[in-house]
Amino acid sequence: MDLEVIFNKVVRSSRGGWCLENNSLFGWLIHRQHVMSIPFENLSIHCGEKITMDLEVIFNKMVRSSRGGWCLENNSLFGWVLRQMGYDTTTLGSRVFSPTGGEYHSEETHLINKVIIDGKAYIADVSFGVSLQLWEPLELISGKEQSQAAGVFRLIDKGDMWMLEKTGRKPEVPNPEFAKSSLLDKKQTQVIYSFTLEPREPYHFSQVNHDLQSDPTSLFINKSICSLQTPTGFRALVGWTYSEVTFKPEEGVDVYDMRNVTDDALEEILREKFNVKLQNKLKAVNKKACYTL
Repeated sequence: MDLEVIFNKVVRSSRGGWCLENNSLFGWLIHRQHVMSIPFENLSIHCGEKITMDLEVIFNKMVRSSRGGWCLENNSLFGWVLRQMGYDTTTLGSRVFSPTGGEYHSEETHLINKVIIDGKAYIADVSFGVSLQLWEPLELISGKEQSQAAGVFRLIDKGDMWMLEKTGRKPEVPNPEFAKSSLLDKKQTQVIYSFTLEPREPYHFSQVNHDLQSDPTSLFINKSICSLQTPTGFRALVGWTYSEVTFKPEEGVDVYDMRNVTDDALEEILREKFNVKLQNKLKAVNKKACYTL
C-alpha cells in the first residue's frame, strides 16, 4: 500500500485499482488539490476583517468568495470535507517550533487533522504554506522518511508527543539583490511542529484565534502573507516581496525567483497568481519577525 506506487499506477500509467488502492489514492489527491487551489493567507487581518472559526463563514469566504485562509480556517474546512466524505477524521492541535527561540510555542496555535484511510492513520495538513507545506498526507509512522516534492518529511514519536521535521534542498537565488534575504532559510533540516494525538474541538482554538490577530507580537500581525503551491513548487507574497519557487530535486536545489512589487501591483498579483479577490483594501506589512520561505 505504497501511495507513490499507487499514484504512478493509477494516474501516471492510466491503470485502475481495487478498492484499497482507489480509496487511498483519493484521500491523497484531495489533499494535493486543496493546497494547489486554496492559498495559505492571513490577508483578512490586513484588510480590516475579523477571522472567525465559524464553519459557514469560512466556507463562504474560501469557497464562494475566492479567498484562502490560515490553518484555523483551512484545516477546519478540510477536516469538515473529509468527514462529509465519510473519512474518520480527528482534529488535533500542534505547537509550532521557533528557530530563533529554539523551542516550541507554549500554546497549540496550529490546527491539523488525523485521518484514517483504509485502516491506517495519516496526518493531513493543508495549511502551513511555503516550502514546509505537505502535498499529501503523512502516514503516522515514527521515523519513516516520506518523500514529497518539497523534500523528505519525518514524523517522530517522542513518547509524550510527536514531532514533524523536513529535510529540504539548498536555495538558489538568481537575483543577487535577494541572496541574503531574511526570507531565505539555508538550514536543510527544519523542525516544524509537535503535537499529541489528543482530540480537539473547535472551541479549543477560540482564544488562539483571537490572540493571533490581536497580539502585537504575533507573526500574523507583523507580516502579510499569501502562499499557494504549484505543480512545480510554490508562490508566495510576503509584504511587498513576491517569490516564485521551483523545486529541482534532480539538481539538489530549489530556485527562488524573488522581486519587490509596488502597492499598486499587489491586488493584480493576488488575483492573477493566487486567484485571491479582495473586497477591502490590503495594507501590506513586512515588519521584523522570524518568517522564512
